[in-house]
Amino acid sequence: MRRRPARVHVLKALEWATLAFVAVFTMFPIVWMVMTAFKPVALIYHLNVLFWPTLDNFREVFGARWQIGTKVLHSAVIAVGTVAIATPIAVCAAYAFSRKQFRFKRAMFQWILLTQFIPGVAIVLPFYLMFRRFGMLDTYAALIVVDLAIVLPYAIWTIKGFVDAIPEETEEAATIDGAGLFGLLWHIVVPMARPGILTAAIFCFILTWNEFLFALILTRTRVVPLSVGIMSFRLERGDLWELISATGILIAIPMFFLAMVIQRHFIKGMTAGAIR
Repeated sequence: MRRRPARVHVLKALEWATLAFVAVFTMFPIVWMVMTAFKPVALIYHLNVLFWPTLDNFREVFGARWQIGTKVLHSAVIAVGTVAIATPIAVCAAYAFSRKQFRFKRAMFQWILLTQFIPGVAIVLPFYLMFRRFGMLDTYAALIVVDLAIVLPYAIWTIKGFVDAIPEETEEAATIDGAGLFGLLWHIVVPMARPGILTAAIFCFILTWNEFLFALILTRTRVVPLSVGIMSFRLERGDLWELISATGILIAIPMFFLAMVIQRHFIKGMTAGAIR
């Protein structure tokens, strides 16, 4: 059996070393956050790796002083409401851009995509003035409307790629059998484009759950989401890193749960959507 040249072994070693470095570089902040969340307060500024974990930090953040439970509820309502509204709108818009012919179709679709390149800081002031004029500051409606403006372009673009891949003969056969537009969407388009729809819904939820800038500007005290509530952990002694880390875990839990539950659809949707 021929021995592999030394250069192959060196390249293989460099490959594994690079992968290990990337893994450590990516995972270190997460591991450190988890450790800090379970550390006693006396050990927060110590480099102890071995310690007796405690749940006191989680009990503290859910206490009456910080009311993180209420902020979790606010984030859940905003994220679920945004996804529930954005998904059917995106499916209908994607179908229209894929199957229908109308004036300025290409220009409209390009303008929808171009909105993704507008920085949030450039449009937060118009949104603030508009919502203040209509008395909608610090409300669920204001945050959901803003989040819809953020996530809809991506959702439409993602789902359209899957609708394009659906054979038109399938829809023609359903039309001959008497299916209307709603029947086509519900019985043909939605089942066949399910991976793309799930992928779009996941990203809509993630973007909404993690959105910070608009939530910071448009909220005061009534509807404060979790991403903004994490800023409140500051006292005379400085930033409360143990409480910040505990809340950071609460922010990350839905992302981890979604990735585990629908991992197959997520990967399939991402790869297929990129190809199409």
